[in-house]
Amino acid sequence: MSGGFLAGTRGRRRVYLMRHGEVSYHRPDGSTVFGDVELTGEGISQARAMHELLREVPFDLAVHTGKRRTRQTAELVLSGRDVPVREVQALTEIGGGSFAGLSEERIEAEFVYGFERAALPGAGFPGGETFADFQARIVPAFEDVLLSPGWRSTLLLVAHGGTNAMILSWVTRGGLAGLAAFEQDAGCVNIIDVDVIDGEILRRFVRAINVTPYNYAKRDHFLTVGERIALSRPRRAG
Repeated sequence: MSGGFLAGTRGRRRVYLMRHGEVSYHRPDGSTVFGDVELTGEGISQARAMHELLREVPFDLAVHTGKRRTRQTAELVLSGRDVPVREVQALTEIGGGSFAGLSEERIEAEFVYGFERAALPGAGFPGGETFADFQARIVPAFEDVLLSPGWRSTLLLVAHGGTNAMILSWVTRGGLAGLAAFEQDAGCVNIIDVDVIDGEILRRFVRAINVTPYNYAKRDHFLTVGERIALSRPRRAG
């Protein structure tokens, strides 16, 4: 390690950006909840698989968003290790608003195609946060983490599908128009390198995207996260 940064580099830091493990956003009555849900049994298994993949990575710091699903995932990934953990609530998922009163077809369309229109003026989920406001929240919060003291070279950040897509779009300079391109399967990890010199972010690039150690080849994994959520929704009676 040179100067506390990644070996052989000047000012390079690495972020292992995870999406939390599998959860269920649906209640038996057909309603959808974007609140503080916890990992399913599958989600726990996914986090444990990531623990094995990253067990030799020397993390200086771990960050989660304060939601149970990100906190649980971080704890499982870091199980048995003494890594400082920080909560950054500004990196939570986009505010989903309410789907009450919407038709089944409209709800499915929001889940499946919502991110496709992120660059349109005022676009967002019904009654929720706009994508522009989401970007204005996530990007500065992520930059603050990158520039913050308390870690030298390697960080674990456990966040959400939308949050991760926004960060990856920032890294690749895709903006809101590029948001929908970044699929984030449950329990996945992305690897991002950032050059920080004299308190300024000078370069950023991607090493890996959407890596799932429980299924590297994505066998039988053909649906997007939005499509899976839409198809798993219990249908309302009547």
